[in-house]
Amino acid sequence: MLQLTEGSGGLKRRDFLRVGSLGLGGMTLPGMLAADASAASKKSLLTGKSVIFLFMHGGPSQTETFDPKMTAPSGVCSATGEIDTAIPGVTFGSTFEKLAPLADKFSVVRSFRTGNGNHDIKPIVCPETFGANLGSLYSRIAGSNHPQTGMPSNTMLYPRAVDESRAKQTFNFGKFDATGPLGSAYAPFVPSGGGSLKKDMELRLSRARLDDRRGLLNGLDGIKRQIDASGSLAGLDQFQQQAFDTILGGVADAFDLSQEDARTVAAYDTSSLITPEQISKRWNNYKHYRDNAMTLGKLMLLARRLCERGCGFVTVTTRFVWDMHADVNNATMQEGMQYCGWPFDHAVSTLIQDIEARGLSDKILLVCTGEMGRTPKINDRGGRDHWGGIAPLLLYGGGLTHGQVIGQSARDAGSPASSPQDISNLVATIMHALIDVGELRTVVGVPDEVSRAITAAEPIPGLS
Repeated sequence: MLQLTEGSGGLKRRDFLRVGSLGLGGMTLPGMLAADASAASKKSLLTGKSVIFLFMHGGPSQTETFDPKMTAPSGVCSATGEIDTAIPGVTFGSTFEKLAPLADKFSVVRSFRTGNGNHDIKPIVCPETFGANLGSLYSRIAGSNHPQTGMPSNTMLYPRAVDESRAKQTFNFGKFDATGPLGSAYAPFVPSGGGSLKKDMELRLSRARLDDRRGLLNGLDGIKRQIDASGSLAGLDQFQQQAFDTILGGVADAFDLSQEDARTVAAYDTSSLITPEQISKRWNNYKHYRDNAMTLGKLMLLARRLCERGCGFVTVTTRFVWDMHADVNNATMQEGMQYCGWPFDHAVSTLIQDIEARGLSDKILLVCTGEMGRTPKINDRGGRDHWGGIAPLLLYGGGLTHGQVIGQSARDAGSPASSPQDISNLVATIMHALIDVGELRTVVGVPDEVSRAITAAEPIPGLS
């Protein structure tokens, strides 16, 4: 919830900038003004849809997820066995007991490859997006905020977004908030990682003065007079109105799961599937397994809430849990699929059922993939190592055609055997869902690099 307090020192510049950061996706004020001005004429490009991108950081295995290859030799086929799905003749790894009955509602691409086996964040920030966050491309077209709700258009969710006690997010393998040449105006809003969400949403103003619109605007005028005359806050009057409307427009409540029906929160909750006591501390990655299990379900619920309220692009990650070398850091395939597979199965299946029940399947596109896959052959410790030749990919919703498997992998699930797809095709699929690409080609003012990133490749076939 939004906290409103006022100290004897009055409103301070840093507090004002904090409020500006909340309402405007973390951008600088000059960036916000430029972004809104440039995007105002492009609203007709938007389809009105949203994307939830669940980044499976660490590199999920092809065979233990959606392509078990049980006819392949031992050591190649899924270490967790297989389970029948709602699609005749199609099986998943047996960890996905809840997703299997829903397979007719989403698509799996068995011929997707990320290109290399490096730990990074390339499906989100990659050469195909010229080093910018994928959501930042959308924000460059849509503007930094939803024009009616004030919701940031591009948001990044880590475990601390739903639980302040979780480990602080670090950026060992790339910065999710990179914007390349677009600038910080289009960086995702991150309600986690640098402090409590409650503090991020704090405006130091008494409740009595909140009721007085003139009092708020006068307070902001006072800040304007305190700032040097550098011109950096030119056009502040427009921002005053937007800041006020954003705060009162329910943005803070959208991030507050206590505003959700308690039964819905309980349905999403993954914390009881694999408790911290059940996770072996012999793995150095223990704290990430723990945070994933404790928060993934609520993160997906929060993502749905944000999309309902106008956020166009939400990235969710719990950091680095799919790395299963069976070494000092990471668990074996069988054990690791309990730590990350069980929460994934529950959280994603619950989200799909919730979106279906709310009639939002045409409005929200869910994408699930990682930065790479894992080796076709299990190593001598019971794990799989880095592999860029193929990686699992799930897509649900967005008004696309589902209930199918697109492409096939080779017999050892090490490379595509048909219809190879790569990150550029995934970027195109996502952007075609969000943006009227045909109309985009006729619009003046969209930077060339943005247009190229959106139109350079064809979407994955068979989805539209």
